[in-house]
Amino acid sequence: MLRQKLQDDQITALKGGEKTKLSVLRFILAQIKNKEIDKKSELTDEETLVVLRKVIKELKESVEAFEKGGRKELADDSKEQLKNASVYLPAEISDEELKQEIDKVIKQNQAVFDNNQKTIIGICMKELKSKADPGRIMKTLQGIIKS
Repeated sequence: MLRQKLQDDQITALKGGEKTKLSVLRFILAQIKNKEIDKKSELTDEETLVVLRKVIKELKESVEAFEKGGRKELADDSKEQLKNASVYLPAEISDEELKQEIDKVIKQNQAVFDNNQKTIIGICMKELKSKADPGRIMKTLQGIIKS
């Protein structure tokens, strides 16, 4: 479904002459296609989101690198691509909801958590990566593990 939306928007951008949006959609769809070739089957919406998040992370890193290097025009271009790509991400849950979800995962895996607190990180990442940015998950987890 997400992939179909990306393809439909790609056609719309092509017809509308939106070059920046078209280029970022082509890049995202190419990354999805590469992943499908590796997997040898179509990606689910969840897997497509993982690819999309990876592209967005790369774009954020590009913006930072271009700004550090004093390349304002390239940074602006990457920001525009980032804005076009971010539209396809689902809304993330709030910090309070994230903390509640993490608490729920810890309760479900209490024995693992009591044995080695750091193993809960992998479990939380796997279960919550579709709901929140991994950076936010780590930050919240670190606050819980330290306390």
